[in-house]
Amino acid sequence: MPTVDPLVGPSMLTITPWPDPVIDTLGHDPRSPYVEQFWLAILGPSTTWLLRRLATGLEASPAGFELALEDTARSLGLGTRGGRNAPFMRSIARACQFALAAHHDGGLAVRRKLPPLNRQQVGRLPLPLQRAHQAWIEREPAHRPDARDRRRARHLALSLLELGEDVEGTERQLGRWRFAPPIARDATAWALSRHRQALAAADQAGDGDDAA
Repeated sequence: MPTVDPLVGPSMLTITPWPDPVIDTLGHDPRSPYVEQFWLAILGPSTTWLLRRLATGLEASPAGFELALEDTARSLGLGTRGGRNAPFMRSIARACQFALAAHHDGGLAVRRKLPPLNRQQVGRLPLPLQRAHQAWIEREPAHRPDARDRRRARHLALSLLELGEDVEGTERQLGRWRFAPPIARDATAWALSRHRQALAAADQAGDGDDAA
């Protein structure tokens, strides 16, 4: 795997894909509504637009391509000031910080897909976006390639929570059962929501019985 380091490059930069079988299956295109709605708040607009531009380049040239740094910085409205602290170079460094790109062999290896936000990242979103993210998880299309594994992981996670396991323990156990980390996180979040709904409904039913 490439070393994740901020990059200060020359006038041209070689962009290559950074493949990952799990993220490439479960992840989201940088130009997708998911990234625009949720990752944008984590990465900021400059880094998000840079990743969109690189995704378009890799779509046209899957093996990689040469990126003109000054032209790209100008086209993204980031100016041409040089050095490590230049806005454009900070955008590259931020992509590396989140392991969405990495300095590799004198160039930059870039994810073609962005992973789903993890629990900590979701917690950094404004509350309306946190709710929107949970709603997105619940309505995610069932026709995705991993839908069968995802459904199985969700039912197992719900069973674990109902048996008294905590959130961290549930996610770890799904990992021991060889579910990919993004599926384990998704399943645990989904199961926790369902578990809380069931507890709330039971409490309301109990209050009704007491009133009767």
